[in-house]
Amino acid sequence: MPDLAAMADGELAAQALAGRQAAYRVLMDRHRAAAFRLARHHCGNDDAALDVTQQSFIAAFAALGRFDPSRSFAHWLARIVINKSHDWARRRTVRRFLAFALPLEEAHEVADAVPDAEAQVANRQELDRVMAAIAELPARLKEVLVLRTIEGLSQTETAGIIGVSEKAVETRLYRARAKLAEILRG
Repeated sequence: MPDLAAMADGELAAQALAGRQAAYRVLMDRHRAAAFRLARHHCGNDDAALDVTQQSFIAAFAALGRFDPSRSFAHWLARIVINKSHDWARRRTVRRFLAFALPLEEAHEVADAVPDAEAQVANRQELDRVMAAIAELPARLKEVLVLRTIEGLSQTETAGIIGVSEKAVETRLYRARAKLAEILRG
């Protein structure tokens, strides 16, 4: 029996499609942390990021037959995480809209919980502030900022995941940084 941990992602995908449950586990273990980080930077909160990560793996494994083993599994999964993050943001917008339609006495049950600022350590507060600011960015700017700056992908890799030119990545990164600075100043 071959060592699954030593296999490339494309081989693991083939093993998983052939019915080896352990191959799914190795793929998930290998890419879970990066998927969670990407989701957290899109969502701005750990609970939502965990949900998005789980949804992303479910979607990825359901679509594993469409994965091209000659390409990067990490990039393919990142695109799925980004799409699931967009879905989460749309649902959140709808929930917020509907929260305003409720009578005031019921609205407190729908409102997002705000952490007690005094209970937070100063560094954690700043991190939360920056993550919230990143979450406010438009999706097309957020994607580039997260992939390039936080995940450390190259301009070429980022362009491949998002499906735009390298010049577009460069332009969006510049705009994302400027918009983020503007949000943090405000």
